[in-house]
Amino acid sequence: MDENENFEGEELDNIIILNDEDGNEVKFEFLDLIDYEDEEYIVLLPVTEEGEEEEGEVVILKVEDTDDDSEEESYVSVENEDTLNKVFEIFKERFKDDFDFVD
Repeated sequence: MDENENFEGEELDNIIILNDEDGNEVKFEFLDLIDYEDEEYIVLLPVTEEGEEEEGEVVILKVEDTDDDSEEESYVSVENEDTLNKVFEIFKERFKDDFDFVD
């Protein structure tokens, strides 16, 4: 994903559907919203076609407001590795009792 790529999401319970760079719908489970250095980041877990959570890596995207007056948000890729690591560390600390993290 490139850093300027925008995603529009539709939230159903804790499932968010995003469009990837090819326009395909991808389902994610919303895990957390993290504030870091005056920015918001969303932490998502990919969901398989059967609706099962996929074991593996979470996806961290930066939340940006859209330019129009609607309440919709855009999610963009985070290219800064340090920022990704810091946000993931905050997430791991919050959920250390809920998930088994593998380094």
